[in-house]
Formats: sequence, C-alpha cells, structure tokens
Amino acid sequence: MLQGLMNLLSVCWNPFGHEVESHETNGVLGGGDGGGSGGSREGKDGLLWFRDIGKYGSGEFSMAVIQANQVLEDQSQIESGQFGTLVGIYDGHGGPEAARYVCDNLFSHFRAMTAESEGAVTAETIQRAFRQTEEGFTALVSELWSTRPNMATVGTCCLVGVIYQQTLFIANLGDSRVVLGKKVGNTGGMAAMQLSTEHNANIEAIRDELKELHPTDPQIVVLKHGVWRVKGIIQVSRSIGDVYMKHAQYNREPINAKFRLTKPMNMPILSANPTIISHALHPNDSFLIFASDGLWEHLSNEKAVAIVHGHPRAGIAKRLVKAALQEAARKREMRYSDLRKIDKKVRRHFHDDITVIVLFFNHDLISRGAVQDPPVSIRSALEHN
Repeated sequence: MLQGLMNLLSVCWNPFGHEVESHETNGVLGGGDGGGSGGSREGKDGLLWFRDIGKYGSGEFSMAVIQANQVLEDQSQIESGQFGTLVGIYDGHGGPEAARYVCDNLFSHFRAMTAESEGAVTAETIQRAFRQTEEGFTALVSELWSTRPNMATVGTCCLVGVIYQQTLFIANLGDSRVVLGKKVGNTGGMAAMQLSTEHNANIEAIRDELKELHPTDPQIVVLKHGVWRVKGIIQVSRSIGDVYMKHAQYNREPINAKFRLTKPMNMPILSANPTIISHALHPNDSFLIFASDGLWEHLSNEKAVAIVHGHPRAGIAKRLVKAALQEAARKREMRYSDLRKIDKKVRRHFHDDITVIVLFFNHDLISRGAVQDPPVSIRSALEHN
C-alpha cells in the first residue's frame, strides 16, 4: 500500500519518461510486468509522446499524447491478452492523481471481475470494475484527508473500450469520446459514428438530467462566463474521484473555498456510474478513435475520421494531434510553428492535454478468435515504477 501511495503521489517532473532505449529492454512502457509493446517503439518530440504503430489482439494501434499542463493530467493504456483488449483514456482534472490511480487499478479490478464470471465480459462486469475503482480512490482520499485534503477535489474522466470476442463495449464517465470509422458499402467512403455518451453540463440533455435528479436545487447548473457548470464549479457530471461533490464529509474546510458549497449536500451531486453500450463488430467497422476532449475541442468527428481514412496507419495518432494543434493555432491567429515553441503550463492557454489512441480492426483475427500472445501492456507518457 505504501509503495502504491509513493507511486501515486510522486510528482511527474519528467512526464515522458526516460530515453527511449531504457524502455525497450522489456518492451513495456512504464515498467509494467510481464507485458509487451506490440512491436511498437516509443518516440518523443518536445511535449509530444507517441507510438506510431503496434499490434494488439484484434489488429494494429497508434498512440500519441501532447502535454499542455505543468503536470500532465491525462493517462491512457492498452491491455491485450487472453481476455481480449481493453483501452482506457483517463482525462484528469484538479491534478494527475485520480487519472494515475485509475490507470493503476481499473484494469486489475476488471480482470478480477471477469475471473468471477469465468472469463465472460458483460456490461455488469465493467460497471463493477468502475465501482471498485471509485471506492478505492474514495478510501485513499479518506486515508489522506488529514495530510492532503485537496485530494478530495481531484478527479478524472474515464473512457474505456473492451473488445471481447466479436463484441465491443464502451463505458464512459465525463467528456472523452470514441468515434467509429465505418465503411459505407462499396463506395470507398467512411462514415463517422460516435459511440460514447458524454456527461458535460454544456449538453442540454445533461442539464435536464441533473435538474431531474435535483428538482429542489435551482443552482444545480449555473452559466458562468458562457460555460455551463455543475453547481457553478465543474463541467462534467460523472467522474472517478471529485469526492467533494459526492460525500458531504469532504465538502468542508480545509479544501479550497472555491470547491465548498454554500448549502449542505444531502445527496451526491456527481456520479461514478458509467454509461455503457455494446456494439456487435461488423466487417465494415474499420477503426476506432479514442481521445480526450482536448482533441474534440478542435476536430469534428467527421474531420478526425477523414484524417485517419486518408493517411497511412503508422503515425496516425500523432497526425490527429498535429491537426488539432494546427486548428488551435489558427483560432488564435498564430503559426503552428510558434505554438510548438510555447512551453507547458503557458501552453494550457492554447490547448488542453490531448491523448489519442487509434485501433484498427483486423476482422480475420476477430472472426478466428485470435488471442494476443504475448500480452500487450502499454501506458502512455508516465513511468510507473
């Protein structure tokens, strides 16, 4: 437990890890045990980290991360083995600790839940893994309350995709997004289909949901500076962490005054219950784009799918990040080359941390029930000792 706390609370001064060579001795980014890199090699370019191309159980993948915050708050992972494949994008807020905790613990809870169901993956096993992860982080906040009370104000969005046999499950908390690129008949075209449901107060349906859940609270959503926020504080309505908005005993001094509610909380305001969908994989399903909201702030679903469809697979996640940065620069009437020169922290005024994972489907492997051996275990951008 102590070692876990040391890992979690360590400050990420060098968020892209050591030099490339130091990782390739065991093929696992982030010092994982017993996993592999899927044949991919990591690279760095300033604040950009990437794996251009690699293999997982159902095809190939490409990953990229760009840092904007002083300490990178995004975490992500790919796990592929006997059980199938799990992809996770964890977009933290208020600090990196919740995203790191989820990256450290959700997959192990998922494996434990599937073991209890004799290896079968269902919406219920995924939901239980989310629940255990939330309970574990809440317990950590309780343990650290006397020394690090502001851990109560740290949270993370949580987007997970699981490929099990010929079914894709998508589970989501918050506003990260996954988009499917689907072939349109024999036309050569590619349609964009959003699979995830987002939980952001700027979406009218989410505001309506919150008002229905809290009918006696006229301030459950507040418009501030053109942005809708839950209780005027936070944009997302579902997350892991953010326990100050879920448990009244943590919404008090000594947490920062901007997080404290003026009236007592008589029920949780935020939820950790994910929206889960299942999708039967079809031969026309070509690829998936998983990304934190930093990408979708600058690229539409259709634009992102067109980029992936129109370019080589190798380096495609990096290409999507670059396209988003070019659009961010254009909006600020500056050159992309000048944006690239801006250091982390100041960079956050121009764009958010951005994480992208693209999965390409090999339907021959999927139909044959192929198993990834050796397993692939990759985490982006942060070394876990």
